[in-house]
Amino acid sequence: MPRLLALTGSPSVHSRTAVVADHVRRRLAHAGFETAHLALRELPAADLLAARRGEPEIRRALEAVAEADGLVIATPVYKASYTGLLKAFLDLLPQDGLAGKTVLPLATGGSLAHVLTIDYALRPVLAALGARHVTAGRFVLDSSVERGSGPDRLRPDAELDLFQAVDEFAEALRAADPAALTSAALTPAP
Repeated sequence: MPRLLALTGSPSVHSRTAVVADHVRRRLAHAGFETAHLALRELPAADLLAARRGEPEIRRALEAVAEADGLVIATPVYKASYTGLLKAFLDLLPQDGLAGKTVLPLATGGSLAHVLTIDYALRPVLAALGARHVTAGRFVLDSSVERGSGPDRLRPDAELDLFQAVDEFAEALRAADPAALTSAALTPAP
């Protein structure tokens, strides 16, 4: 069974990006994938910024990336690009750190003016790190993440669009290793 790791690059504890990544993880888990989440903001900042790859938490995070078959890389858009937190972590990966991996890039932001962040800022870095396949990502408007007294959720139109990207990602993973999963198309999440 392919192992998937969701990396979230938001420095915020109450991150809309994490809400989006959690929706993706639940959909993939429902489809039979083994998923895990790595919130980069939980890594020791001093070790991350000083590129101390040998420190235990940084080493474990890098090993998790190396062991994953696929990655969901989710980031809020700050200053027309992905976060410095995500950049600092990606800089720790070896030059071929994503070799053989399928990657789903996701971004959240307050304005459609940032919709091209995935293609112009994030996708080139993922390709430079050797990702085998970077699937069509999605940009989710902050206003599509509904918060309230209950669980955070996505507006239905945003959720449908996001799940289309997730289904394409799952199919790309299956194409890379057809024996890994025998299930057919994804079914709607509960």
